[in-house]
Amino acid sequence: MDYLIVSMLWISYCVLHSFLISVSFTKYVSNLLKDYYSFYRLFYVLVSVVLLIPLINYTADIDRTIIISYEIPWSIIRNICMYGSLLMFFWAFFFSYDPLSFFGIRQIRNFRRSNEKSLAIDIRQKGLLGVVRHPMYSALIIYLWMQTFRLVDIIVNII
Repeated sequence: MDYLIVSMLWISYCVLHSFLISVSFTKYVSNLLKDYYSFYRLFYVLVSVVLLIPLINYTADIDRTIIISYEIPWSIIRNICMYGSLLMFFWAFFFSYDPLSFFGIRQIRNFRRSNEKSLAIDIRQKGLLGVVRHPMYSALIIYLWMQTFRLVDIIVNII
């Protein structure tokens, strides 16, 4: 029953997370908030983090029995993939994206400075973004799949 509950919670989180940043919803919020839409990205990040932390804590308490662990040579490959994915994540964060925009700080700093409202930005195709569309998500997925596993971890990773 715990696995069903944790599955439903993670699915709900993923649906909400995607819905809140969807083009149709952000257009609706932009029309609703007008100039104050500049604060939406920060709101989105805060809601995502505030909901994610208890979800991770709840999931961590479900089961402590390890069902998959890595021995040499697989542990070496695992560590290379884990550290490589962390490098990819931070490389993407600092060099492919604008961290201030990512957290909504740049939007707030530019609040009421411009009459232009633009929801769309150009799709970047250089660096990591020329190789994979979402390098931070890809790096996170690699990192998560390289962990020592409990059954609940496998369920969450599949979701």
